[in-house]
Amino acid sequence: MSALLCSRKWTRPDVSNVRLLLDLYGVTDAQVREAVLNLARHSREKGWWQSYKDAFGSSLPGFEADATQIRTYEVAFVAGLLQTAGYATAIFRAGQVLEAGEAAVTRRVEGRLARQQILAREDPPHLWAVIDEAALLKLVGGPAVMAEQLRHIVEMAKRPNITIQVLPNSAGAHTAMACGFVILDFAGDLDPSIVYLETPTDNLFLERPGEIQAYTLIHNHVVAAALTAEESSRYVLALADRLLQ
Repeated sequence: MSALLCSRKWTRPDVSNVRLLLDLYGVTDAQVREAVLNLARHSREKGWWQSYKDAFGSSLPGFEADATQIRTYEVAFVAGLLQTAGYATAIFRAGQVLEAGEAAVTRRVEGRLARQQILAREDPPHLWAVIDEAALLKLVGGPAVMAEQLRHIVEMAKRPNITIQVLPNSAGAHTAMACGFVILDFAGDLDPSIVYLETPTDNLFLERPGEIQAYTLIHNHVVAAALTAEESSRYVLALADRLLQ
């Protein structure tokens, strides 16, 4: 029996099933339900990211580490998995982190760079990032920092497990204008996809099938409206060259 238990593959608890069990057992108290669901959501908070728990505002790194595919769209800034140290530093300094001191900014940057190691491991997830052109036109950290960030995007796009597209301003109004999002896909039917949303005051995980379907459709729309991966790399490289002139 012990050998059998040791050989079993550990999987993330299905939050939808946990929700059904709460219904089955008649648990109606909203606070109790949310507490149990949060335990299920955070049950994968283990591994290397534990040493950076003080730097992360959510359990997203744990989910990224287990994902087989990460699909993201960002409106105002470059996706965290693609940020350079200089760019991330400027982002955190501009936010509320600075209130905790420069040491907190440094710690957040270290954590962000540590997250990115999943893209270089032996079995990396596929990252499909769509970045709004508006985010690339912001001089985050100044011309030199932004040029470095843009060139980094081009280099990352050369990896076989990374696809990066730019959604140009010429695309006009589109379905994802309200906010950025991340869709995380996992191996196996028993480990359903989740959507991650980040706001200035909260972090949300969406897990209902209808929500996943809606954000998948939105991502498909921005992919279709964006420049191709090759066009995007040429455009981003041209932006970087312009900043250094």
